[in-house]
Amino acid sequence: MILWREWGSVRGSTATANFICTWSVREASMARNLYFLGTAGSGKSTMVYAFQLWMNSQGLDCVTVNLDPGAESLQYSPDLDVRDYVNLSEIMEEQDLGPNGAQVAAADMIAMNARELAEVLETFETSYILIDTPGQIELFTFRASGPVLIDAFGRDDSALVYLNDPALVKTASGFVSSVLLSATVQFRHGLPFINVLSKSDLLSEEELERIVKWSLDPFALYEGLFVDGATPKTLLDVEFLKSMESIGVYRRVHPVSSEITFGFDEIYNQVQQVFEGGEDLQKD
Repeated sequence: MILWREWGSVRGSTATANFICTWSVREASMARNLYFLGTAGSGKSTMVYAFQLWMNSQGLDCVTVNLDPGAESLQYSPDLDVRDYVNLSEIMEEQDLGPNGAQVAAADMIAMNARELAEVLETFETSYILIDTPGQIELFTFRASGPVLIDAFGRDDSALVYLNDPALVKTASGFVSSVLLSATVQFRHGLPFINVLSKSDLLSEEELERIVKWSLDPFALYEGLFVDGATPKTLLDVEFLKSMESIGVYRRVHPVSSEITFGFDEIYNQVQQVFEGGEDLQKD
């Protein structure tokens, strides 16, 4: 059984007809690759969908990419979808693997065929490529497949949009844990980094203000860590926080909500700062 479908066999299918659409072939300008990363349930796919709608409403062109072979349903229709190339059920049956093992095997297959996927992306003329990464963050960050895909798609034209889960960052200790994970992602990929607080509409105004303040003022976070007294865990969090401050990975979180389309203008502004020093890529 063929577990990887070549582009030639995929392009004629109905599911991938949108590969060849109204976009013309890219010539001189390069697209900006935005990788949306975060823990499972942090809202990556929903944010890709909402950000695509927001960009379209602003007259900005973009294409979407799904790199999660295990995604059961998506609100958006990906212009490039790895599910058209690999099938987890086939991998499980052919290689006698469980769901997690099949995800790992699929990630490796995707990495081995990264150049083919990059060639498909090169058929689009667009300013932005919104890339939805696997729900299991370790598949893209802690295995070789993530860096391989980033290199194939163009490392110099890439940035990370990291989604902090509001359920985790409500407490000071949880906030430190989230910063640690985001720092690990940043170091692993070595790309410009935009720190996002997703699903901010689920937080009360007081919670949102407190979390944003923690991201702006380390001393406020230190105080939050000691609210319930000093414990061995608290002391460890403090040492982690000091280390992150000293190496420069402690940074502001930008609240967004895909549900009420809140905060996307600020994310777009951050993207402009990363790529163009504030110059807008929107065509006149």
